Amino acid sequence: MHNRETVIKLVQKAFEHEPRINIHRYPIKVGFADSAVILEGEVGHPAAKKLALESAGAVDGVRGVIDRLRVIPGERKGDGAIRDSLCSLLMQQSEFRNCALRARVKGNSETLRDVSTDWGGEIEVAVADGVIVLEGHVLSLSHKRAAGVLAWWTPGCRDVLNSLEVRPPEEDNDSEVVDALRLVLEMDPLVHADQIRGSCRNYVVTLDGTARTDEERRRAEFDAWCLFAVDRVVNRIAVRG
Repeated sequence: MHNRETVIKLVQKAFEHEPRINIHRYPIKVGFADSAVILEGEVGHPAAKKLALESAGAVDGVRGVIDRLRVIPGERKGDGAIRDSLCSLLMQQSEFRNCALRARVKGNSETLRDVSTDWGGEIEVAVADGVIVLEGHVLSLSHKRAAGVLAWWTPGCRDVLNSLEVRPPEEDNDSEVVDALRLVLEMDPLVHADQIRGSCRNYVVTLDGTARTDEERRRAEFDAWCLFAVDRVVNRIAVRG
């Protein structure tokens, strides 16, 4: 088994080989204790966060990864503003119209929307230091993933902890990821979903089709990276203005 210094050097070397992580611009502090790598710092994109976790976990001698990475938001916001923005997004989306919505404010749960039946689920939103926590339950894996993407869309968000349960439970697979991707792209006002196709194999999403601008192409990829359990995204979208 490698010693602490060797493991840390191997992890840092793995980061060097992944340009999306870009450790020269976004340095990551690497620690190692009890066979677990500890990652701390701010990265530029959810993709960089996922790739850093994957790269560290693949290093020989690593049995676990402790994630303390945060994503640098496009704009800094207070926790209350982040919470209110996400709750507004959830209220506006028709996919969550039958879902009760609550906000955790100063340790207390405040009801923002109640529903007469339980079948649509219940979401509670909490925010601490820019990290959004989603708790409660929803009726499908697509709804769980869509709620997580809405959280990532929220201005000021630095990370998302998606603890939503699915009731009744569903078995996850690549088809479920594709269903959620289609839903999220249709929800995104910055993307023409009818021009983009998505496929998934072993939780690696491939995007095909056309976009009108580079920004739309990047936005579709961002949405895919933000999906719960997606490990990698291959963007083959062509830009045709």
